[in-house]
Amino acid sequence: MTDDDAVAETERLVLRRWRVADAAVQRTLWAERDPRTPAHRRLSSDGHPTLEELEDRIRHESPGATVALLAAVRRTDGAVVGYAGLIRNDHGEPDEPEIAYEFLRAEWGRGLATEACGAVVDWARRTRHRRLWATVREWNTASRRVLDKVGFAETTRVDRDAAHGDTLYYRLDL
Repeated sequence: MTDDDAVAETERLVLRRWRVADAAVQRTLWAERDPRTPAHRRLSSDGHPTLEELEDRIRHESPGATVALLAAVRRTDGAVVGYAGLIRNDHGEPDEPEIAYEFLRAEWGRGLATEACGAVVDWARRTRHRRLWATVREWNTASRRVLDKVGFAETTRVDRDAAHGDTLYYRLDL
């Protein structure tokens, strides 16, 4: 991988745009999601999104966007181990994206999410975003710790959801 591919880098990771060949990792992430996650964010009973659907999504992503999910690639072996990036949100102003991240279960507990999110926050500063948001289910204590470590503050907004767990809102002024 060349440095030209990188959007952000850390000691152990390169964050870059998704490639069609990475769709299998995306599908694994969908398959590994906690059963408390709403159904529209997990593989459906009939197998959607399919590998082909994920490949198609990657083909149609905007290559220069400053709001994008980036593949997290381990430097030591070039393996895609998750993602981190920015997505559009409805929680603030139009130029206030939401941070999002997810790593393969085999990578949990190694600090990669915190490392990647720190790089995403730096990327957001470089691309002149003023504020970032995050939403996380109350039961997801690991993700809540990541947000705390990279400087997000929990707000008072909570969306109640008895079926999937309450959604908490976090904010970071840049």
